[in-house]
Amino acid sequence: MNIILISAFLVCLVHAAPSANKIKWCLKSDQELAKCSKLASSVPELGCVKRDGSYECIKAVKDGEADAITLDGGDIYTAGLTNYDLHPIIAEDYGKDGETCYYAVAVVKKGTTFKFSELKGKKSCHTGLGKSAGWNIPIGTLVALDYIKWSGAADSSVEKSVMEFFSASCAPGAEKGSKLCELCKGDCSRSHNEPYYDYEGAFQCLKDGTGDVAFVKHLTVKDADKADYELLCKDGTRKSIDEYKDCHLAKVPAHAVVSRKDPELAKQIVEILTKLQGYNLFSSEGYTAKNLLFKDSTKKLVPLSETTDSYSYLGAEYMSTIRSLKKEISTDSSPGAIKWCTVGHAETVKCDAWSINTVDDQGNAKIVCTNAKNADDCLRKILRKEADAVAIDGGQVYTAGKCGLVPAMVEQYDESKCASGDASDASSYYAVAVVHKASGLTWETLKGKKSCHTGLGRTAGWNVPMGLIHKETKDCDLSKFFSESCVPGADPTSSLCAQCAGSGKGVGGDAAKCKASSEELYFGYAGAFRCLAKGTGDVAFVKHTTVQENTDGKGPEWAKSLKSADFKLICPGSSADISSYSTCNLAKVPAHAIVTRPEKRNDVVSVLKELQVKLGATASEAPFKMFQSEDGSNLLFKDSTKCLQEVSSANSYKDFLGSTYVETMDSLRVCSDYVPDLEKDCTFNEGCGSSIAG
Repeated sequence: MNIILISAFLVCLVHAAPSANKIKWCLKSDQELAKCSKLASSVPELGCVKRDGSYECIKAVKDGEADAITLDGGDIYTAGLTNYDLHPIIAEDYGKDGETCYYAVAVVKKGTTFKFSELKGKKSCHTGLGKSAGWNIPIGTLVALDYIKWSGAADSSVEKSVMEFFSASCAPGAEKGSKLCELCKGDCSRSHNEPYYDYEGAFQCLKDGTGDVAFVKHLTVKDADKADYELLCKDGTRKSIDEYKDCHLAKVPAHAVVSRKDPELAKQIVEILTKLQGYNLFSSEGYTAKNLLFKDSTKKLVPLSETTDSYSYLGAEYMSTIRSLKKEISTDSSPGAIKWCTVGHAETVKCDAWSINTVDDQGNAKIVCTNAKNADDCLRKILRKEADAVAIDGGQVYTAGKCGLVPAMVEQYDESKCASGDASDASSYYAVAVVHKASGLTWETLKGKKSCHTGLGRTAGWNVPMGLIHKETKDCDLSKFFSESCVPGADPTSSLCAQCAGSGKGVGGDAAKCKASSEELYFGYAGAFRCLAKGTGDVAFVKHTTVQENTDGKGPEWAKSLKSADFKLICPGSSADISSYSTCNLAKVPAHAIVTRPEKRNDVVSVLKELQVKLGATASEAPFKMFQSEDGSNLLFKDSTKCLQEVSSANSYKDFLGSTYVETMDSLRVCSDYVPDLEKDCTFNEGCGSSIAG
């Protein structure tokens, strides 16, 4: 028995760690193998393993037969699926300005006259089936614009619809003998055995006159050829090759090195690649093929953070494009259900009750609940399709937007505006600073006092007040301004958590201390006010209705004896009664919103519109109320919500938040220590030409 266990353990070691400290790189062609072998002769820590293509390499890395491979976005998506669970660890950088993304473009010969909308019946050249610039983006765009008619994988494959759209194609990796391989020059494999494979190959297919359009990246056409070619723009126009920023199909994340999730292995890979950069790592000269191991246009490699996964690296918009072309079958127990993300026990209890009250006659629930540690964890789950939606505050909408998620609906707090049905007159609220009236405190004398915040990264409780303070002090160590604080979600060992109460139950209280959930007594609007009311803090940063909702006999048991007259508002230059929030506030900010993935938006809107009719504020006979909280406050939605209104699909997260608030967030992001890890992961590829720190 012991021998069997030891043998199994040794097998696991072989699969988990690189053998003899060699990093085994997976290669997809003889040319790549030749280049790898040459590099390995100079850096012996490098090993070379050949497989038949990207998918076989992904399996090899997963099984420990190889350790790393450089993949394009479409393959990074595949590698990140549960059955492989590989992670991007290093990104290619294509320029002096830190270009860690590229543009997918449609290239045609000058002298032709057809538009992007007139590609039907033309001959097409693709870098490879399932590759980003050559397949996922152009085909996804043609499907989204309804030029390619495809009703979904249940009826036919997208490949079949593409074959009906183009008269002939070369899409390396497609079924041999099909129309998608008709224009290919070699074996139609997704490798350099096919001359028309990859960027250079697809462009050569166009250059030879074999195809009418080539789907490639913006750097493919070299200077010597640029005068003879043009770009097709989605709006029906054409532009020069150099005008790709104004005429492209999509921005695509850079190719990245993927490996198993193992920090030590990642460190070894970075060390070996650092050594290799002195040996023509980014040149394929002399190997009769291009883009071997890395794209030839790569200038340097940039390590990614340990928290980066394929979903945050690619972003929700790109993931949505890929998913639209995948033949995915839903495994949900309730078809059409929205998986709602909850944080903390109290929200989970409410969500379970909500779910029960959405069950239809067939026994299917419209809402299915899933739990996460905090709001950012919810956003990660939504990116990974482990959840579909969550209601979050504006600061979190900003992070969600950076990850490509979209606002679908917004909370409306004015019942008279619910009849309009849309968010054209969306709710907003005021971020305010509240103190005891007898304290004598002013905005100008807050330094060194104790503060109570709704949560790290929350709008009224953190972003607005600390944005103002940073603007005044220019100091990014925001923990130095107040002597002690309660900022749920901050580092539990820092002064920002010193004043937090935990669960208040003694047993397990420390575990809940400073958690960004209802388990922390001082979390959220009511929690931050409770922190002030109990004398724990000197100032509470909340929304303008918080005091009225928790004084003069209203609110939970702890607030019953509190009088609103005992509190006042302070703001730069003045103070005012609690009711004068419109003239004494820190900012007017956007309402909370429901965010989701782009492809799930319509489903989320449809289900929530249906449910609020049955379970919303006006459903007087409903056994459950979506916008009321029994065991706590502001659970799932703010209790002051009267209805949910649809946010136009044309509105980006920046449109929703408004330029003033976005500017506040942008300026606060100068303090990188307070940028959520998720947002850092998602913004790595935010802009071609933006500077990225290595």
